[in-house]
Amino acid sequence: MKHLNRPADLYLRFLELADAIRGLPSLPPLDPLEERILTWIARISQQDERLSVRDMMAREEFGSPATIHGRIKSLREKGWIMLADTEDTRRKQIELTQAAFHHFDKLSKCMARAMGH
Repeated sequence: MKHLNRPADLYLRFLELADAIRGLPSLPPLDPLEERILTWIARISQQDERLSVRDMMAREEFGSPATIHGRIKSLREKGWIMLADTEDTRRKQIELTQAAFHHFDKLSKCMARAMGH
C-alpha cells in the first residue's frame, strides 16, 4: 500500500474504498440530496433524538416540503429508512433500517482501512 503523507491522501483513499463498497450489491444508490438527508437522519439518530416526518419537512436546507416528502418516500422504497408509529397516530418517526446501519458500519471500516488500522 502506498504510504499516505497528507490528510488529503487519507481522504482520497477513503473515497476509493467507499466507492468500492458502493459497487457491492446491497441497498440501491442515493442521489446527492438523498445522501445529505440520510446523513442528517443518521446524525440525529446518533444523538438519540427523535425525528418525525413533520420535523424533516421543516428543514428548508433540503428544499421544499414536496421535495423532502419525495426524498423520504424514495429513501423508504430503497430500504434506507422506515417510518415508525408514535403516540400520535398522525406523526411518524423516521428511523434508519438495519441495512442502513450496516452500510454505515462498512463505511466506518473503510475509514479505518484508509488510516491503516
